[in-house]
Amino acid sequence: MKPGRLVVASMLLLAALGAHRAGAADLAFSPDEVRRIARHGPWPAPPAGDPGNRFSTQPEAIALGQQLFFDPRLSANGDMSCASCHRPALAFGDGLARSVGAVVLDRNAPSLWNAALQRWHGWDGAADSLWSQAIRPLLDPREMAGSAQHITDVFTSDPDLGCRYTRAFGKAPALEDAPAVLVHSAKAIGAFVASLRSAPSAFDRFRAALVRPVRGNRGTYPLAAQRGLKTFIGKGGCANCHAGAMFSNGEFADIGIPFFVRPGVVDPGRHGGIVALRQNSYNLLGPHADTQPDSVTMKTRHVALQHRNFGEFKVPSLRNAAHTAPYMHDGQLATLEAVVDHYSDLNLDRLHADGETLLKPLRLT
Repeated sequence: MKPGRLVVASMLLLAALGAHRAGAADLAFSPDEVRRIARHGPWPAPPAGDPGNRFSTQPEAIALGQQLFFDPRLSANGDMSCASCHRPALAFGDGLARSVGAVVLDRNAPSLWNAALQRWHGWDGAADSLWSQAIRPLLDPREMAGSAQHITDVFTSDPDLGCRYTRAFGKAPALEDAPAVLVHSAKAIGAFVASLRSAPSAFDRFRAALVRPVRGNRGTYPLAAQRGLKTFIGKGGCANCHAGAMFSNGEFADIGIPFFVRPGVVDPGRHGGIVALRQNSYNLLGPHADTQPDSVTMKTRHVALQHRNFGEFKVPSLRNAAHTAPYMHDGQLATLEAVVDHYSDLNLDRLHADGETLLKPLRLT
């Protein structure tokens, strides 16, 4: 065995021994289980910016974006802000099965915690950056129903807001055309959202102590959660899609959830998202994106539309999942227990015949 591998093997063995010696309050984990658990960290992850947005790490833009995020004046009727659907107390979701804008929408509002670590945004991945994602609800007649001119008028009618804009972008809003003000406003909101990071959880503390054993216990990670963790990384196969420190592979999947919106209408999911992404002039390949290396724009340049994408939805991060009920893209499942039941009794007939076969009924006891 090579020296480097010997060191890793020794650490995993020590971790397993630490688990065995932890006492009745902890389960024992094999070296392979420790290795799998270790892949879900460390946390917090390294900082990440908003691609195509050169302002995403600038304090002035973040501060302006935070103010805009909570400002209902950006909506046409002055009664809705980004925070109307992304409420901080609900992990920046809204707790509804289907969110409510100017009308009841087809999907719910996903959590914005750690959004900068995601590759695609929205349940269908129709946006490839946070600032691009912010533009859609600002303009969508079903949501905030604003316009570039309306947003410009908000800035020019409020001297303090206009001053903040000038500090962030180096030019007064009155001296820019409305499309530029719209893009800069969205980039400020994207900068704020990119700054949202959740704190380490009980799992993260448990994982850290498991991977690098020290004297003492591993905190107060419940025995039931440890049993669930064994199933999560083992029989359940959950980690195949809910991978890494974000507990998500960042991609899209068909998991047998019905995607009917109303009689005669279906939600195309990722299929529609790719179509929208390609048509969107605010994507990373468009004229409004700040210059990015090919390694960043490659995802947008090479994304391929396939029939199997119909009815696929983004694999959500499971961080803060206890605070983001109801679950699935349209809130069909009210509790985490219902989600587990769905996978336990999975109906394979609902999966697309041309989809990748990763799922099988778990038949949990």
